[in-house]
Amino acid sequence: MLLIHELERIMEQHTERLIRLAFYYVRDLQSAEDIVQDVFIKFYDKQQNYEERGELKAYLSKLVSNRSKDYLRSWTYRKIQVRQKIFPQQTVMRRDMLVQQDERTLIENAILALPFKQREVIIHFYFEEMPVVDIAELLTIPESTVKTRLRRGRELLKLQLQHVEWEVLLHE
Repeated sequence: MLLIHELERIMEQHTERLIRLAFYYVRDLQSAEDIVQDVFIKFYDKQQNYEERGELKAYLSKLVSNRSKDYLRSWTYRKIQVRQKIFPQQTVMRRDMLVQQDERTLIENAILALPFKQREVIIHFYFEEMPVVDIAELLTIPESTVKTRLRRGRELLKLQLQHVEWEVLLHE
């Protein structure tokens, strides 16, 4: 049984990264925070289902990814999208330093603008630093599909960022 202080340590260690991961999926800080909170509650309640087979970081990332995808399919998300389209000037997103830091860069804004499938693999590959094999396992898709989505995501990023000379993108 996981003790409260152990859970607090796990939360302290992983919360910021998981919020960032959820944010890249749902593009809303409050929803990302809710998703991460739900994941930690689920992790604590169902901890007997967690087997220490691999790394906790990967397990929590998978929970956040799955919960984020569920959120994107939910009625709540669709309702928020409709409200934002009807009342765009009334939509105010609360931003903290974590998100402001990330959104200041052009490349991260360009990643957020990518289609979901490309954005998802780019996030796991570059931000979670996961190898292609692990991403394929996490998303339950073939490795070749992960590689294709990475390649297509990079191509789309090049198009979006063609006016900026990025060393990394120019020397592939």
